[in-house]
Amino acid sequence: MSVIKKFRIKNFKKKTELLRLEKVSLHFGKRKILENLSFNLNKGEILGLLGPNGVGKSTIFNVIIGLLKPNYGSIFIEGTDVVNDTIFNRTKKYKIGYVPQHGGYFHDLTLRENLKAISEIVIKNKKLRDEKINLLISKFELEALQNIKAEFLSGGQKKRLVISLALMSDPKILLLDEPFAALDIMTIKNLQQIIVDLQMHNNISIILCDHQARDLLTCVDLAIVLSNGKVVAKDTPNNLIRNIDAQNAYFGDSFKIN
Repeated sequence: MSVIKKFRIKNFKKKTELLRLEKVSLHFGKRKILENLSFNLNKGEILGLLGPNGVGKSTIFNVIIGLLKPNYGSIFIEGTDVVNDTIFNRTKKYKIGYVPQHGGYFHDLTLRENLKAISEIVIKNKKLRDEKINLLISKFELEALQNIKAEFLSGGQKKRLVISLALMSDPKILLLDEPFAALDIMTIKNLQQIIVDLQMHNNISIILCDHQARDLLTCVDLAIVLSNGKVVAKDTPNNLIRNIDAQNAYFGDSFKIN
């Protein structure tokens, strides 16, 4: 497996916390989804979430963006508890971008029309809207696709479109839910490079979850293994796969990155 990241942020000279979930619990009736969950994301960091099906990875994203409100706990962005803030406020004021696993675009609009629709919500100045649309189309090499309806794009093209839509509001934090699902090997490699470039060149802090553990561990600085709604281990990829708690909860004893 090729190495996407040429470096990993193992130790920050000055740790600057951007996002923190503190003792977050979420229950659906008697079913516990998240239980006293705590972890943080530092500025300039790519963090991966791993765990078996149903462990709550997508639920964590829904809690962060405000689609779900936890029964208990706090969500801090740059020191402010946003647990009672609206989805719009978290997007606009606190600069959270979200790329869902499925959808996230208008099926019957062209690629450019999708970008235009979102730009009208988040950018007041029309000239700046057009500049941002053209910049994103160029950045993700979408020129030849801009007049094609989104429903006719390939899986990888749709993913680039939805990431572009999320970047329209210049997020500080980007959440990627299962970005590698149902993509071919070359498309995954290209998407890994896009993720790392967003960190390096756009200074965006990123959280992603995926069932493709090797693909995720290739492009993150740190990763978390979740079990029973809690964090059981957090470390760099090479250290994490050797962690006994992470092995017992998720990897097994024979998993290797390479």
